[in-house]
Amino acid sequence: MSSAYLWVKALHIVFVASWFAGLFYLPRLFVNLAMVPADSHAERERLLLMARKLYRFSSMLMVPAVGLGLWLWLGIGVGKGPGNGWLHAKLLLVAGVIGYHHVCRTLLRRFEQSGNQRSHRWFRVFNEVSVLLFTAIVILVVVKPF
Repeated sequence: MSSAYLWVKALHIVFVASWFAGLFYLPRLFVNLAMVPADSHAERERLLLMARKLYRFSSMLMVPAVGLGLWLWLGIGVGKGPGNGWLHAKLLLVAGVIGYHHVCRTLLRRFEQSGNQRSHRWFRVFNEVSVLLFTAIVILVVVKPF
């Protein structure tokens, strides 16, 4: 194992974990926004400000996470060759995470426009999707089941 591989891998893990931290918390802010009483404008604006900043920060973390992952795959060759079906499954799930990230932006826009139609319970369930994606990706990378 080269030193470059280990550095790229370590940084990839750091950025992925940081990106997911944002994806774990942003839907929790949506739960709180969905529960804000109609007459509580200050609370709503504070939560929207937090959600906007967190979405922006998470988006900035997503770029190096994906870029470093591509470097590991295409530049260093991780997952190439036979017996690496786990990587194809991981890439499919990563595409799902990127989609989830963009769905969060759509939901944030709805809150900004006062157009949310979903309950806090729906957002509680939606919040768990990122946990399931993260768990599946970690299992694929560590266990490499196929």
